[in-house]
Amino acid sequence: MISDQEETRMSQQPSVILATASYDHTIRFWEAKSGRCYRTIQYPDSQVNRLEITPDKRFLAAAGNPHIRLFDVNSNSPQPVMSYDSHTNNVMAVGFQCDGNWMYSGSEDGTVKIWDLRAPGCQREYESRAAVNTVVLHPNQTELISGDKMATSVPEVDTAVRSLTVMWDGSLVVAANNHGTCYVWRLLRGTQRIAFQTMTNFEPLHKLQAHKGYILKCLLSPEFCEPHRYLATASSDNTVKIWNVDGFTLEKTFKGHQRWVWDCFFSVDGAYLITASSDTTARLWNLSTGEDIRVYQGHHKATICCALHDGAEPGPS
Repeated sequence: MISDQEETRMSQQPSVILATASYDHTIRFWEAKSGRCYRTIQYPDSQVNRLEITPDKRFLAAAGNPHIRLFDVNSNSPQPVMSYDSHTNNVMAVGFQCDGNWMYSGSEDGTVKIWDLRAPGCQREYESRAAVNTVVLHPNQTELISGDKMATSVPEVDTAVRSLTVMWDGSLVVAANNHGTCYVWRLLRGTQRIAFQTMTNFEPLHKLQAHKGYILKCLLSPEFCEPHRYLATASSDNTVKIWNVDGFTLEKTFKGHQRWVWDCFFSVDGAYLITASSDTTARLWNLSTGEDIRVYQGHHKATICCALHDGAEPGPS
């Protein structure tokens, strides 16, 4: 039974959650259409490396050094509702399982951790060979794929994997590195069984030389973008490029940021892209025209990560 207080809170909840974080030690929430900042959280303990919104839009996870803090999206309280503290270095990746009960994280301490949000502490830990830069959850909701600074699993040995992304149907995975290159693999359901589970196999598919500078984020388009399938690459060359996954041809180049573009996030229908840049701004781009239709200004230093949730909340299970 939903209480009156909970019902009131749900009715006040914005349908689009857009947040950014900056080296100015703040997290800002924005009205996506107007560009108005309606809430600022001071984050004095460290920089924020990654933001992620829970599937039910209730909480925002901020990955810092060396902690993860969970903030209530619908509260004005500056204090986190929970802190996760067992990493010992920068937390570079954070995300949630689709039911919102489990959180995963990856850190420069060389570990990937799994957290049950209904219980205290870390429930499982995996050791990596090197500092972890990126972690993604396979759409089967049971496998994690991580990328680290050794990158021995891709052809360019000792070139750090900066970013990973998986297609919504589990058909492709893309790894982007510091040389501006994307490696694409087809994901195949394997025959090898580990701990009673069939593990996914990787089949090399394509090498894409996307940028001359670093690729800081790569991202495949969501399900409701179908039948179009895009790959977005954000780079230290100040641009974001949109690639058609069918043939990996260049569709658009977004130019407007004045410095490195650190992060990007598709809208749920794939029609728009949010980007975050060292020029202190975040921008909203129209994929069909390639134009920036909104600039979010308010941070005083580099804006290095963003999070967007404009979809429906998952229904009760």
